[in-house]
Amino acid sequence: MSGLLALLDDVAGIAKVAAASVDDVIGQAAKAGSKAAGAVIDDAAVTPKYVAGFSADRELPIIWRITKGSLKNKLVFLLPIGLLLANFAPWAIPPLLMLGGAYLCFEGAEKVAHALGWGHGHEDYAGKETEIEDPAHLEEQKAQGAIKTDFILSAEIMTIALSAIPKSNFWMEAATLAAVAIMITVAVYGSVALIVKADDVGLALATRGQIGPVRAFGRGLVKVMPGFMKLLTIVGTAAMLWVGGEIIVHGTAQMGWHGPENWIYGVGKNIGSEFVSGSGFVAWLIKATLHGLMGLAIGFVLIPVGERVITPIWRSVAPKAV
Repeated sequence: MSGLLALLDDVAGIAKVAAASVDDVIGQAAKAGSKAAGAVIDDAAVTPKYVAGFSADRELPIIWRITKGSLKNKLVFLLPIGLLLANFAPWAIPPLLMLGGAYLCFEGAEKVAHALGWGHGHEDYAGKETEIEDPAHLEEQKAQGAIKTDFILSAEIMTIALSAIPKSNFWMEAATLAAVAIMITVAVYGSVALIVKADDVGLALATRGQIGPVRAFGRGLVKVMPGFMKLLTIVGTAAMLWVGGEIIVHGTAQMGWHGPENWIYGVGKNIGSEFVSGSGFVAWLIKATLHGLMGLAIGFVLIPVGERVITPIWRSVAPKAV
């Protein structure tokens, strides 16, 4: 009997340690995730544009597909790569992130150029008119594009989160980073799902609401959402340029060239200090704008390289991927 009691006491002790470890993981994950809030907002702003133009019944399946791709990006690729690089080759992280930032700058600048009527875009090329753009192919193309963009934003999120995790053993860091990945993915794509289905909710309220105010709210939601989605598309493109520019500027500082980062932060601080209230927000807005303009300039430089060199090579190597 005493042996059984001793065993139960050991089990209770192990359970307490496990519970404490889970609490530590969740607590650290919440703190690390909050550090990456800016990139998380960018991710949520970028994604809805990938379901624009599809029928309502295809929106949630596309978002679910992107969600699964995002989890795969974070848990299967970025988590082990991040931990290995952080522990064995931290010097490789800045240049890799800068490559991702350059991709975001390219994509964002190309969308700006297309909106202004410049160029034809890397998805418009000789022979494309012979391809059948059926809905399934278009959906596949959009989902893959979203997952590629998510990979870059997720890399930024995971890197920021990893830097915010207190030094501990390998498995605690891995568990915390996995918790960050799951929490952020659920938050981002849950929010995206709510945003893209808001017009359907509004229509349901407008037609089935039991009282006048509810029906009026539904009609207002239906009217507002198309404009809001267009605005979110613009915000998403701006976010790509902002994050891409910031990654590159910060990466050059980490590699020893502090000039651009010091100048941007100096301008933001000086202008922000002129405002009695809201100086912090003004400083942030100035820095975000300058990072975005830097990203746009880098993207415009990269457009001819991407369209005339990288994309044709990639199309010849993997024709089904484009």
